[in-house]
Amino acid sequence: MNPLAKDLDHVLDHTKDLWEELRGKRLFITGGTGFFGCWLLESFAWANDRLGLNAEAVVLTRNPGAFSIKAPHLAGHPAVRCHLGNIRDFQFPEGKFSHVLHVATDASAKLNTENPLLMFDTIVEGTRRALEFAVHSGAKKFLLTSSGAVYGALPTGMTHVSESYGGGADPLDPKWAYGEGKRAAEMLCALYSKTHGLNAKIARCFAFVGPYLPLDIHFAVGNFLRDAVKRDTIIIKGDGSPYRSYLYAADLTIWLWTILLRGSECRPYNVGSPDGRPLAEIAECVGQVAGGVPVRVLKPKSPGQVAERYVPDVSRAQHELGLEVWVKLADALDKTFKYYQAKETNS
Repeated sequence: MNPLAKDLDHVLDHTKDLWEELRGKRLFITGGTGFFGCWLLESFAWANDRLGLNAEAVVLTRNPGAFSIKAPHLAGHPAVRCHLGNIRDFQFPEGKFSHVLHVATDASAKLNTENPLLMFDTIVEGTRRALEFAVHSGAKKFLLTSSGAVYGALPTGMTHVSESYGGGADPLDPKWAYGEGKRAAEMLCALYSKTHGLNAKIARCFAFVGPYLPLDIHFAVGNFLRDAVKRDTIIIKGDGSPYRSYLYAADLTIWLWTILLRGSECRPYNVGSPDGRPLAEIAECVGQVAGGVPVRVLKPKSPGQVAERYVPDVSRAQHELGLEVWVKLADALDKTFKYYQAKETNS
């Protein structure tokens, strides 16, 4: 039995009216083997089987063998086909496609620090290549997973950032290569929409938690969960004051399908949870769902320091698309912990 069955039923319950548009259609997905991509594929295969959609998803991947090991039930699904290639220069698969989902982005903090030019080029050239393919293949709808990083560092006193905020990162600071790359990617979507009539949808994604989330890179909540699964002390390398919010992966999946199929053209939607909390509090929540794993904060707070925030205002998605945070933070952390605990036990 698929360990995500309940979550996938949850996705289907909230997207059932959307899938008819994909009946008999072909989708092309970049980044289909990553965190976002695996959830999109899981939900696609689930809906395809249960609703008899007779649809096909072609997934761009640099390593089909690794994907077969990571998710053999997806790689071997009859409605899923792998297409070998790199996002910046892949050969176009033959035939027509109705929808292109461009979710490929290396969000590595290490890469952004060590080679920001490669980070920027991969985002911009990859988006351009995906858009060219969408036009070439006759696709009518295109989804870009952008990022809350397009807003740059938020002003002091702003608790939640909305899509109407006009600020941005410092374009002369290489540390913002990821955010500036995403801004350029959004501009490319607007240009292709204007010149080619491509119906481009933009999801500005914040922070998430759930199965398939890597636990060993720079994602704070992933590191907390890694420590908890190993029954080690949960380590916070900073002072624990920055505010973050986490949307559960099943809800994320509902939001992405809804934005692709019902969102307005070139109208960005923040994707995330508005439930912002200090990282120290989130780490304590992880410790609690893990049965009492302790938390250690390595740095003291500076007197008078104002906490940095990265929390979205999602009222646009709620009011225009009827989207909600259905899975609350404690449940999201509990689900993710149990998923990785089971993997650790069975490994």
